[in-house]
Amino acid sequence: SWWVWVIYMVFAANLSEQQALKQACPSCDAAQLCNCSSMGLDFIPSGLTAKITVLNLAHNRIKRIQSQDLRQVVNLRALLLQSNKISSIDEDSFQSLVKLELLDLSNNSLAHLSPVWFGHLFSLQHLHLQGNFYKDLGESSPFSSLRNLSSLRLGNPQFSVIRQGNFEGIELLSKLWIDGRNLSQYEQGSLKSIKKINHMIINLSNSNVFSEIVRDLLHSVTWLEVREIKLAVETESMVQNSTPPFRIQKLTFKDAFFTDQSVSRIIVLLKEITSLQELEAVDCVLEGKGVWDTKEITSSGQSYVETVSVINVMIQNFHLFFDLNGMESQINKLKRLTIASSKVFMVPCRLAKHFSSLLYLDFNDNLLVNNRLDETICEDAWPSLQTLNLSQNSLKSLKETAKCISRLFKLNNLDISQNNFGEIPDVCEWPKNLKYLNLSSTQIPKVTTCIPPTLEVLDVSANNLKEFGLQLPFLKELYLTKNQLKTLPGAAPIPNLVAMSVRRNKLNGFSKEEFEGAQVGAVHLSLMECHRSLIVSLICILVFLVILILVGVGYKYHAVWYLRMTWAWLQAKRKPKRAPPKDICYDAFVSYSENDSNWVENIMVRELEQACPPFRLCLHKRDFVPGKWIVDNIIDSIEKSHKTLFVLSEHFVQSEWCKYELDFSHFRLFDENNDAAILVLLEPIQSKAIPKRFCKLRKIMNTKTYLEWPTGEDQQQIFWENLKGALKS
Repeated sequence: SWWVWVIYMVFAANLSEQQALKQACPSCDAAQLCNCSSMGLDFIPSGLTAKITVLNLAHNRIKRIQSQDLRQVVNLRALLLQSNKISSIDEDSFQSLVKLELLDLSNNSLAHLSPVWFGHLFSLQHLHLQGNFYKDLGESSPFSSLRNLSSLRLGNPQFSVIRQGNFEGIELLSKLWIDGRNLSQYEQGSLKSIKKINHMIINLSNSNVFSEIVRDLLHSVTWLEVREIKLAVETESMVQNSTPPFRIQKLTFKDAFFTDQSVSRIIVLLKEITSLQELEAVDCVLEGKGVWDTKEITSSGQSYVETVSVINVMIQNFHLFFDLNGMESQINKLKRLTIASSKVFMVPCRLAKHFSSLLYLDFNDNLLVNNRLDETICEDAWPSLQTLNLSQNSLKSLKETAKCISRLFKLNNLDISQNNFGEIPDVCEWPKNLKYLNLSSTQIPKVTTCIPPTLEVLDVSANNLKEFGLQLPFLKELYLTKNQLKTLPGAAPIPNLVAMSVRRNKLNGFSKEEFEGAQVGAVHLSLMECHRSLIVSLICILVFLVILILVGVGYKYHAVWYLRMTWAWLQAKRKPKRAPPKDICYDAFVSYSENDSNWVENIMVRELEQACPPFRLCLHKRDFVPGKWIVDNIIDSIEKSHKTLFVLSEHFVQSEWCKYELDFSHFRLFDENNDAAILVLLEPIQSKAIPKRFCKLRKIMNTKTYLEWPTGEDQQQIFWENLKGALKS
């Protein structure tokens, strides 16, 4: 009946769609995660089903999303469409995606954003729209229905306008990222509608827009990160009519450009933001010498900032940088200071004494040397310091380093790793309360009583230690990774040890005596350390299997043939391209299959060598030099022949091209890219029947005229005349 026919047609259509999907995107078959990225797709494949929860269509060539494309994937949680060429989206394309949580449309060709697209995405939490072509967000908010949105990324190099109402409907965001490097117009109050933003990143180049945005974010953003800005000398207040309490606690400048004047001014203006506790500058450039307006900075009052981080800041003439005289009153409330990878070589003693509240100091990856360290950590400097990081500097003397650090009476955490000390003295001065010491990667050859006995944590990894026998009664954690230890440290000298790392040493085993009855709570050993013999055996088996597989693959894909051909080609390359005319001995070198020898030797040779005048042919059976390597025979014969004549047939192909050796000639012949080849077809043969590794010969058969042996006797005379003419040319 008719309904059976309908059911059949529906079933057939569904089956056809499933087959089409499997062909376009094989990973979608019977899987919740459908990965169709980088498949060269021009459209969203049909046959998508409700079982799919993650659909990855990134890095394709999709230009349009149509209404029916995603109608069936009603359980989709993540839709990745980034890096396509999407310029058009039907208004109801996402209508069925009510469970969608992540939508990535970044790096496409969208010239505008429509609120209708997102109207039914009630569960959407993450929306990525950056890297398209739109210049603004429209007259209203495209995001008004996205009540659960947590992170939003938008903007592009053409994005230039933000209007009031563009963010209506969004109340809370964990992260907001705006690429506004060419943002020129910002309507005051546009971002005020968002009540809370944990972390906002904005790429800006316009300083005026920066001030306006900061004013709108004072009560909503916790961490503001500004990138690529060239900070001008700002005159207007960043607070203006806003009243405390403010929310913003951290301000980061990344890839920014400062001058001495702009630094002076921004320090003054940021003091008005009373909630600001942390300032950070990462990968920035300072054009100046530290000539800051310290009078204006001092008169503007005390800063509320407690943490300052300066990481990889480039000061072109850093050696001329001033000592920041006059900034003393601005630093006495700082608690944490990081200046890393910024070519710091000293801090003046006078300035160091005013860091009276500083608890944490990080000078990682700078240019500190021992004689400058004596100035940097002078008497009464850094009086409250508890943690100091001097790793990856240019300190050479451990004794002198310890002596300077001993002036820090409250210090309990010290990292001096990755300094090339080389030697370690027997006695050193240290702060009396030192609890943590990192001496890893310092090239010390042994440990001595220079190590303070007060330590609770000691790291001497990546040195050249052969033994460890120190008496450290309070030690709880010991790190000995990457040394040359053959035995464990004794248990008696470190009775309170809780954790010890001894990976990558030369330990072969542990004895009960080494622990002296102490109970080991937990041991974390690698598989290699626990089962070395087993692992070595498995590795040997694995290597054998790999070799076996390589041999099999090499045999299947003719790897030996390629190696032999390459060797022959290299040998041929060392010889002259073509022998001088006086050395030409033959009119043609003949390459043929043994199965075709009857035709070659009894018909062709007789016809050509008995012609008037006769042709001189080189045959491997007759003319090769006995005892000479076949490769040399072939190359010499080709070089001494005016032409090379290939007698092609099915036998020629099926016999591995004359057992490979004869066809080493291909390298020499086709490398010269000349007309020395004459092709004779004994029988019709398709170029696709020729093995793919002979790509040049396949190409020559498609582009070069060849002679075909006729079956009719009346045509054979014409064939011989044409062949003789080709040999004479």
